[in-house]
Amino acid sequence: MDKEEREENKEIKHELHEEKHMMFQRRNWLRHNAMVPKGFLRYHVLEALNQKAMSGSELMEEIQKHTGGTWKPSPGSIYPLLAWLQDNTYVKELPTENGFKRYELTQNGKDFFDEQTKIREKFTQDSGFLASPFFDRFIGNLPEEKTKQIRNSMRHLFVASIKLAKTLKQNYSEKDLDDAIKVLDEASTKLEEIRSKMTGEFK
Repeated sequence: MDKEEREENKEIKHELHEEKHMMFQRRNWLRHNAMVPKGFLRYHVLEALNQKAMSGSELMEEIQKHTGGTWKPSPGSIYPLLAWLQDNTYVKELPTENGFKRYELTQNGKDFFDEQTKIREKFTQDSGFLASPFFDRFIGNLPEEKTKQIRNSMRHLFVASIKLAKTLKQNYSEKDLDDAIKVLDEASTKLEEIRSKMTGEFK
């Protein structure tokens, strides 16, 4: 791995840490560009264009939809990024159609997106991403051994979910997806029942 690749990997890891932190902020904070980590928008634009060609306004709508309505990028962030991607031969501009100027990924852009995706997935699986940082904020007063156990359990759950999502993306099965949703719903229900019993809310 050369110096440039090491720097790219370092940047992506930093972006993922920033995205992880951002996810736990209040929803309206996400509407401010200052809260958006460097590279977050770039990755989502590449991901969207990997599906189909889009205009700047369509990208803004798609990213808002993809983030559950919590954040919609501004024209002032989308169009300079598209210009940068075009300058670096990652996207190309298509002929105007029905008043829309759309962009599509070039082969360089597809290769770049694949590289970014692989790096992000590996880092997510290796680090456990959300599990440890999230629970460490709330379990500081638990016995050390139990803290390790719950941290490892959450990490395993998160990594298993990431792997399943990746597999479903490559080999979609509605039945398997329904089974996974059922397991997750049952687990969340059981956890809520435990919490309710502890607080006296359980009937």
